[in-house]
This record gives sequence, C-alpha cells and structure tokens, in this order.
Amino acid sequence: MIYKSITQSVEKTGKQFALLIDPDKISGKSLIALCRNAEKCKTDFIFVGGSYISNGGFSDCIKDIKKACSIPVVLFPGSVMQIDKKADAILFLSLISGRNPELLIGKHVTAAPHLKKTRMEIIPTGYMVIESGRLTSVQYISGTLPLPHGKTDLAAHTALAGQMLGLKLIYMDAGSGAEKPVSEAMIKAVKNEISIPLIVGGGINSEAKAKAAARAGADVIVVGNSIEKNPEQIFKIAEAVHSV
Repeated sequence: MIYKSITQSVEKTGKQFALLIDPDKISGKSLIALCRNAEKCKTDFIFVGGSYISNGGFSDCIKDIKKACSIPVVLFPGSVMQIDKKADAILFLSLISGRNPELLIGKHVTAAPHLKKTRMEIIPTGYMVIESGRLTSVQYISGTLPLPHGKTDLAAHTALAGQMLGLKLIYMDAGSGAEKPVSEAMIKAVKNEISIPLIVGGGINSEAKAKAAARAGADVIVVGNSIEKNPEQIFKIAEAVHSV
C-alpha cells in the first residue's frame, strides 16, 4: 500500500524521494537506464504524468518502468486520459488552490468508473499550485491562478481545508521548470497546520534545495525536470532527501 508506506515513513520522521517522469520528455533506453539508477539509489516512488502528454506513449512508459525496476509506480495525472491499470496507485488530484470546478470534481466524475475497474490504490490528494516566478504548464492547462509565493497563511489554510474535506495527502507544486521552488516558510506553515502527509515538488534542482524542503517539513520530495536534464543527479538528490 503506497499510502501506508508514506504514513509509516512520516511516523518514523523519515523522508521519501519520488522521481517524476513525463512520458513526453524521456522514453526508450534513456528511461530504462534512469529507472535502473533510481532503484540503485533507493528511490521510493516513480510518479508518472505531465500537464500535456502528446506522444501517445503513456501506457508504454509505464510498461517500460515496470520492466526496468521494482519501484512502485504512482500516477500523477494531468488529465483523465492519463490512467493505466499497470500502475500501482494514482494520486486522485483535486485542485484546491484554484477555482475551476472541472478540476475540483468535474473530471473526477468521468474518471471514477474507469478507476473502479482497476486494482490501483486510489489516494485522494489536495493539489496546490504555487506561484513560481514564471507561467508553468500546469497553470496554462488548468486555467487557474497559483497561490502567491509569499502567502503562507493562505496556503496553510487551503491545505487545512483540504484535510477537513477528507483528502489524505497535500501536494504543493511550483510546476515543472519553476524559477523558484515552494518556499521553506510556506512548507513549514502548511506542515504545522495539517496532520496528513505533505508532498512538495517543482523547481527543486539541487541536493541543497531538496534537503531544505525536507527539513522544512515536506514528507515526500518530488524531482523530475532537473534529473531529466542530468540523470546522474538522481544519486545526490536521493541521498540528500534520505539523509534528513
């Protein structure tokens, strides 16, 4: 159980590392090599998804990951089209930072009967997009404004509302290729307000930033874009997260 693994790690004050793979950006031999390295450095999860997947390789990507390693595969879907029964779990995302009803409940109604037919673990997740200094794909595709970078109280209260609605995880995301990651102050504020696990990603492009986010209170650190550009970086970032 993916959720049980996360909560047990939180109870032990351990930090977990997730590699985010966008099927549009990596495939074939490069993907297989990256997954094998991920296993070597004890990556906890592989998240698969993207704001806009255009190459039609979503299912093949998951199949290749499963062949290359034994790391649990968790869907981080950017649309209802990003569902594949070969995955182990799905973050059932509700965009609580925005006011687009389609991403709060609308798309979920479409996806629900398809998910019911799979054996995937479904994890209700409050998704919060945080302003990062540039327009990101998730902002453009979702048609929503991000939470302001410095509004820590607003972020904390949004996360708390998500918890009170029964969501099991909070995921704060600055977006792929963000100029600046979610601030340590915001991570601390949110973590102090909630009692459910906190995932943080976007703009984490060094071991120092990964460690800072983990120390601030993030339970799972997600890195994708930076490692896609420099695959060997996975070893340093994974070590940095697991050492906190």
